[in-house]
Amino acid sequence: MDDQTTTRAASLLKEHRAAIDRLDAILVYTLAERFKQTQAVGRLKATHDLPASDPAREAAQMERLDQLAKAADLDPELAKKFLTFIISEVIRHHEKLQK
Repeated sequence: MDDQTTTRAASLLKEHRAAIDRLDAILVYTLAERFKQTQAVGRLKATHDLPASDPAREAAQMERLDQLAKAADLDPELAKKFLTFIISEVIRHHEKLQK
């Protein structure tokens, strides 16, 4: 590779990494907002003695996420793993609130 090609590649790499950094920040802030909402749901469930988990809702969310992942050209299995982890954390938080 010549110096111009190497310089261009380094510039493109820097741009891609900057975009990844911005997207990581969006993911973190979005996840934080999601957990604020699920914590409110958990408090509501605890107040009204509702179960910490809702298997029907979780199944519907998995199906919805599968469709979203396909539409976004994202591996649905990756999306399911991600949502499974989030749901397990939400349930754990809801169970803590009920104690």
